Amino acid sequence: MNRTGRRWVAACGLALLTGACGSGDTTGEGERASPIKRAPTPESEFTAKEIEATLDALVAEINEGAVEPMQMAILLKEIGGFFTPITTGANRAMGELGVTGNVVGPSGLGSDHQQRAEAQGEQIGQAVADGAEGIGVSPFGDAIAADIDEAVAGGVPVVTLDTDAKDSKRSIYVGTISESAGVTAGETLLALLRPAPGTVVIHGADDPSWVDGMNRMLGARRVLEDADYTVVVRPITWSPQGEVADVEAMKAQIETADPPVVGLLGLHNVSYRCAMATEAAGATDLPVVAFDFEPKTVEYMRQGLIQATHTQRQYYAGYLVPYILYGIKSIGLDATKAILAPRMFDESRLNVGLDVVAWDQVDEYIAFLDSIGVTQ
Repeated sequence: MNRTGRRWVAACGLALLTGACGSGDTTGEGERASPIKRAPTPESEFTAKEIEATLDALVAEINEGAVEPMQMAILLKEIGGFFTPITTGANRAMGELGVTGNVVGPSGLGSDHQQRAEAQGEQIGQAVADGAEGIGVSPFGDAIAADIDEAVAGGVPVVTLDTDAKDSKRSIYVGTISESAGVTAGETLLALLRPAPGTVVIHGADDPSWVDGMNRMLGARRVLEDADYTVVVRPITWSPQGEVADVEAMKAQIETADPPVVGLLGLHNVSYRCAMATEAAGATDLPVVAFDFEPKTVEYMRQGLIQATHTQRQYYAGYLVPYILYGIKSIGLDATKAILAPRMFDESRLNVGLDVVAWDQVDEYIAFLDSIGVTQ
């Protein structure tokens, strides 16, 4: 479905490598820029009211002082796909702030992880050289920690989003907290299960080298095991061909588990495979809870074969980062963190949370996405 977001006007065009957006007016020396004013977010059950209130508090504090021009850069792993709502949010925030900024996608210098990390490190260096006073980056992990540290050492604060570089000197991470997301997903399924005993199939990650995936699975597993359910994990096979393998494996678990399977929980974007497994096993009465908002997931929700899904708030992650960078410049890091405290998971990580969408709320959720001009 193509959603144009008629109620919103894009803050600026997107840039793949270079380009700028922001205020079309300049403030002369000695003049005070107009106070920052956020555009109201349409009201919906899915409006993140806590984040909205926190942003309003940050803007109010910034407006107490001098509102100054600023240049920033937002560097993403991709412009499209999962990162489309992030791009929309970041551009909208930069437009409201009146800053000069650009949203930058991958350089295209090779598909190898290390090559892409090196290219992103070069982008950070270029942003600093071009005069950026703050950088938001979706990093290729700690592979670019040294580049982040170099920017920070040069007086340019860095905020990470979507993926963290926890061993770097970044100021704040903004995004989904994996273990917390797993706990939320586990609790959503728990509310649908018949009383224990019973087996729950988790379609997720069990590879310790993928920290975020592992933490999400462990968070969900803990909730279910604490409620006395037996948990078995089907590791995701990340390939189109892997769909058949995943479905067959979960079908076998449904048919042979002791105690019997009472529900399935998918923790990533291909979690609709859980519903496919219940179809294959002739067990479509089993509750299935999913993750993300893939078209196949939506299709199975409309059929009533997936009872709920969890969507990551990419738009809010993108929207928050420019405001946080501006806050750091305007009122300082400590004051900015103090205002963000209601949304902070710990000292340096801000949790944007999840939208829990029930099977009978699909149209309502799509209407919300339309109202803010994003696809999920």
